[in-house]
Amino acid sequence: MARHGKKYRAAAEQVDRTALVAPGQAVDLVKSLASARFDETVELAVRLGVDPRKADQIVRGTLTLPEGTGRQVRVAVFAAGEKAVEARNAGADVVGADDLVARIRDEGLLDFDVAIATPDLMGQVGTLGRVLGPRGLMPNPRTGTVTQDIGRTVAEFKAGRVEYRTDRVGNVHLPIGKVSFTREQLLANMHAVIDELQRAKPAAAKGRYIRAVTLSSTMGPGIRVDPARLREIEQPLAATA
Repeated sequence: MARHGKKYRAAAEQVDRTALVAPGQAVDLVKSLASARFDETVELAVRLGVDPRKADQIVRGTLTLPEGTGRQVRVAVFAAGEKAVEARNAGADVVGADDLVARIRDEGLLDFDVAIATPDLMGQVGTLGRVLGPRGLMPNPRTGTVTQDIGRTVAEFKAGRVEYRTDRVGNVHLPIGKVSFTREQLLANMHAVIDELQRAKPAAAKGRYIRAVTLSSTMGPGIRVDPARLREIEQPLAATA
């Protein structure tokens, strides 16, 4: 069982773990309880009413957070020729074709957060499945990371585009910003995630879809958000502030 430090325990004592709160109140609590010396990431966890063991109930995709993530995203691109030039011009951190495949395979190069590839190179990239797959770095057409539109895709990930996918028990975890973000920025990003998950609801999913929502900072306790009040964040932010 994980042991927490004094600051975490002090913050946890201020939270009623059985209470369900409104989205705005959850954001306020997370910001007020953050005590780390660095700018903590604010993370959203959503428990969905799906069975991810069934292929038709896996929820996955990408979305661009309207207020960004607050962190610098390192992007690797598998591309050659003009597409490689396009990737570099868009701000990609690592660009290559068979040479990049070799560096990852032989040198263990994994200093990036997102991998994007052109379709013609996926045969080579596929050989890295055992390396990239477990880390969630394998390019995939369903998440838009296998594409010919390299420049736009790199720019979007740099600006705050994030990938999501249900884990083995049906949870989706996503960063929605930093503690230094304003209340309005965090609510805007939270709204975008909930809207995207609703859009991606599988037709095979039955019963209550959004079952639990928790908001937390990197070093802070989880704050339970009332799923019945999630629509409050769909109103204009000026009305919910």
